[in-house]
Amino acid sequence: MIGLDTNVLLRYIVRDEAAQAKAASRLIEGRCSKEEPGHVTLVVLAELAWVLGRGYGYAKEEVVKVLAAILSSAELRVQESAQAWAALRAFQAGQADFADYLIGAANAACGCSATFTFDKRAAKSGWHTLLG
Repeated sequence: MIGLDTNVLLRYIVRDEAAQAKAASRLIEGRCSKEEPGHVTLVVLAELAWVLGRGYGYAKEEVVKVLAAILSSAELRVQESAQAWAALRAFQAGQADFADYLIGAANAACGCSATFTFDKRAAKSGWHTLLG
């Protein structure tokens, strides 16, 4: 199994830099399989969602599609995929950033009774408690 960094997945998805997109495609399509999937961490998912939405102007629905495709891919294995799926469903229905939901899901999975934040949108999600 190989690990994939955010920039590799990003080049594979957006294909905005030809040489890097080609290299990312060769790597992912040549080395990631059902038998030997590429590993995607939760940090990579959070960073990817942020960069696609804020950096590339992807609509929320597009970001949801990309993340769902990664989570559904047999050629990729996402760290703590149950937490990622829960965060994705909450992100799709809510107003906070994907990372906020992912933080809440990860903390809940670790037994945290609450996740405190100063982020008002995250606090409205039901996954966080507003501090202050």
